[in-house]
Amino acid sequence: MDPKLEQGYFARKQLFSKNALIRWSHRRRFEVAVAKSARLVGQRMLDFGCGDGTYLAMLLDSPHAPREAVSAELDPRVVTTNQQRFADHPKMKFVLQSDLERPEYRGSFECIVCMECFEHMTEPDRYLALLSSLLRPGGQLLLSVPVETGLPVVLKQVVRRIAGWRKIGDYANTLPYSWSELAKSVFAWGQPHIPRIFHLSNDGVIFHCHKGFNWMMLRNKIARHFTIDRISASPIEWLSPHLASQAWFEAHKD
Repeated sequence: MDPKLEQGYFARKQLFSKNALIRWSHRRRFEVAVAKSARLVGQRMLDFGCGDGTYLAMLLDSPHAPREAVSAELDPRVVTTNQQRFADHPKMKFVLQSDLERPEYRGSFECIVCMECFEHMTEPDRYLALLSSLLRPGGQLLLSVPVETGLPVVLKQVVRRIAGWRKIGDYANTLPYSWSELAKSVFAWGQPHIPRIFHLSNDGVIFHCHKGFNWMMLRNKIARHFTIDRISASPIEWLSPHLASQAWFEAHKD
């Protein structure tokens, strides 16, 4: 594994977490992402919400490397840090998400990958429309989100609480569920089940935390903009997303 990965802010909390379960779950998520990216060989791709560049670095170190990869993030400091860390990777280009509004990016990508972003978005339809405008006709979308419903939310809350006590990751600041909210989340379907809280970042960005996110509601929104080809799971791919940690959507633009 590229030693630069351990320098990444998110990778330190996830791939290199002190908690074995957290470490395994996130490592499997990235391994699944790289495996699903076999179709990207020779293509121009966008990594939307790239974080610290972990996925793209792993992808470029695999047999599935794309022809060119553009990675987009909201925070200029993250973009600058990634540019510095991966300066010796000529196939990697880091831009601000706002740059994607420029005309040269419209319809210019053959594939878009977006992992663990839409659970935080307050306007998911707006961003799904943006991703659709960036894809060529027939272009493919690979999108993952955490499962915060059903039995997985109970296990996650237990792990988060223990990790918070041990001061691992950011779990000490994760919003707790009341018993009523937890019950509603376990039995949630494709409609709102508990109110979602709005947060304000230090940069003035409004976002949601994981609490109350419903991947089944997002499925319905994705279907308005794309044709969904397959829904799968991670860290164990053959599980239903109803029993998994993450849900994966593989879709295309008509």
